[in-house]
Amino acid sequence: EGAAFSEFNRYHHICDPFEIPSGWPRFRAADYGFSSPSCVLWGAVDHDGNIWIYREVYEKRLTADDLADTIYEAEAFDPPMYASILDKSCWNRIAGAPSVAQTMIERGVRWLPSNSDRIAGKLQIHKRLQLNRETEKAKLRIFSNCTNLIRTLPALPLSRTNSEDVDTKAEDHAYDALRYMMMTRMSGYAAIHQQLGAIKNHVYKVQDEVFGY
Repeated sequence: EGAAFSEFNRYHHICDPFEIPSGWPRFRAADYGFSSPSCVLWGAVDHDGNIWIYREVYEKRLTADDLADTIYEAEAFDPPMYASILDKSCWNRIAGAPSVAQTMIERGVRWLPSNSDRIAGKLQIHKRLQLNRETEKAKLRIFSNCTNLIRTLPALPLSRTNSEDVDTKAEDHAYDALRYMMMTRMSGYAAIHQQLGAIKNHVYKVQDEVFGY
C-alpha cells in the first residue's frame, strides 16, 4: 500500500543477463549526484519495441570527471549509443565554473538534456510495466545485475502531497534515470529516429547552451 509502482513483479520484470544483439539501438540515461548516488542506466530496444535495461552504475562521491571515466570504461566494447540523456539541471553553471554536463562532454561522454516532465515520465514507466493481455509480458525488462534499480523502484512511495508523483525525498536516483530514458519514447525505430531528430535540431539551435554538439 502506498507504493508508486505496485505492478512491479520480479517474475515479469527481471530477467537473466544475455548478450544484447548488435542491431538493437542502445541508450544511456543518468541522474547525477555527489553526496547522493549518481545513477547511470543503459537500455536497448528490441525489434518489438521492448526495452531491456542491461547495465547500471550506482555510486556516491563521483565528480563529473570520475563519472565520465567510469562510463567510458563501461562502454569500452559497446557500439555507439543512439542517445544519451542527462538531467537538464546538469547544464547549470555555478559561479562561472563548467557545468557537470560540459565537464563530461569535454571528456568524450556526450549527453542530451532530459525531458523532465515528472508526471509524464512516471506514466511512461507504468505503461511499460503493464503486461500485454495476450502475451502476459511487459515491455520493460531489467537484467538481474541492475540491483539498485530493482531494489529501489518497487520501494518508491507515492508523494503525500501529489498522488500522481513519487516521494522525491525517497531514494529515487535510479527511478529518475529510468524516467529520463522512458521519455525518449523508445517505442520503435521510426519513433526513435523521429524523437532523436527533434532533440538534435533543438540542441543545434541552442549550441551556445549545450556543449559538444
